[in-house]
Amino acid sequence: MTKSAYIYTFGCQMNEHDSQRMFEILAANGYEMAASPEGASLILINTCSVRANPQNKVYSLLGQLRPLKQANPELIIGVAGCVAQQEGKNLLRRERAVDMVFGPDNYFLLPKMIEAVRAGERVVMTDRLPRDKEVQNFIPEEWVEHGHVEGCKAYVAIMKGCHNFCSFCIVPHVRGREVSREADNILREARALIAKGAKEIWLLGQNVNSYRADDWDFYRLLDAASQLDGLKRLRFTSPHPKDWSNRLSDLMAARPTICNHLHLPFQAGSDRVLALMNRRHTAQEFLEKVAYLKTAVPDVEVSTDLIVGFPGETEGDFEQTLDVLRAVRFSQVYAFMYSPRPGTRAAELEDSVPKAMKQERLQRALALYESINAEESQKYLDAFQEVLIEGPDPKKRNAMHGRTEGNRHVTVNGDVSGVGDLVLVRITAVRAHSLEGDVATRVGAEQK
Repeated sequence: MTKSAYIYTFGCQMNEHDSQRMFEILAANGYEMAASPEGASLILINTCSVRANPQNKVYSLLGQLRPLKQANPELIIGVAGCVAQQEGKNLLRRERAVDMVFGPDNYFLLPKMIEAVRAGERVVMTDRLPRDKEVQNFIPEEWVEHGHVEGCKAYVAIMKGCHNFCSFCIVPHVRGREVSREADNILREARALIAKGAKEIWLLGQNVNSYRADDWDFYRLLDAASQLDGLKRLRFTSPHPKDWSNRLSDLMAARPTICNHLHLPFQAGSDRVLALMNRRHTAQEFLEKVAYLKTAVPDVEVSTDLIVGFPGETEGDFEQTLDVLRAVRFSQVYAFMYSPRPGTRAAELEDSVPKAMKQERLQRALALYESINAEESQKYLDAFQEVLIEGPDPKKRNAMHGRTEGNRHVTVNGDVSGVGDLVLVRITAVRAHSLEGDVATRVGAEQK
């Protein structure tokens, strides 16, 4: 039987990175990527438990996979990631179709787990790597220079875990405390990815700008990575507002490879709610840092996360959140209704905002964002944008798709050489969440 794997991925770029790593490990052990779960001998579900809804989707998906397992008892189904770390043996008890459960620190042990399942065991591996040191090369040495390039893009995990313990967030409970990789370890991986064809690299961590390894901080690492030979674009996610500095804004302005895009979660506009969330910054501090960034990098795009309906949130608190949306005019807003996560401090608070009110506030926040985005997007019409080509456009034949420095999706018409090209595009159409344009005849692009 052909060894083939299909991986479902829920959640953030860190999970995408982990899924890519898992497939690299499987490929080294003779697996091919299956086109569909129906054609796979191994199905992995890489999960996210930051909110209740993605966790619920996992159990729903497992129900849908049950008939495949019944039709093919040799099929191995594994659950990985944060839900696996959180639920552990409960997943095996709750869903008989699951053969193995493993947390984020254990995916390099996949071959060993698969072997145990083939021998008739059901496997749970949720032990974390020891956190006795704050600097730890958690990518095994033999895998440092064997990362995955997807098209022209690659992810590099520079740290994992979190010290912040925001009261709503489960990450420190499932990913553990902060651990940073040595800078040389990170830069070797980045150089290897560039040699494999990566034109854009994302530096990843739960809180990238708290990176610390020996005498390296995030500023020094970002500066070094931005000057790697052959790299066209450098991105990073996600920084915490309390650790963001004007010095980092100046570095973004100084280094052409660092994209003019910052994802900076503010979560709430009320200082009272921010204190309850244990965010350790005020709304005014957030606004001042963004204002400085926009002065240093005038064409920067800022995206964000926010939570509505946090315990105790009043209408006045929510209005202050809308005030921040109006002030910053974010390019993208990921807005969510609060849902209590087990083990967090917020879960001990009374979930006092009714669900209907949370839904209404969420719709108001999204409606305001959509209105602002519609206005802001108009500035791109007839403008020239440098676009990194990522592949054929999924919705339009004979066209390619790519992204601007500001991380806006662009459908590109015209003569485009291929994936990884940087092309100058004149924007001819503006849609709700994307742009369309033609390859320009003009040569060059304006510098930052």
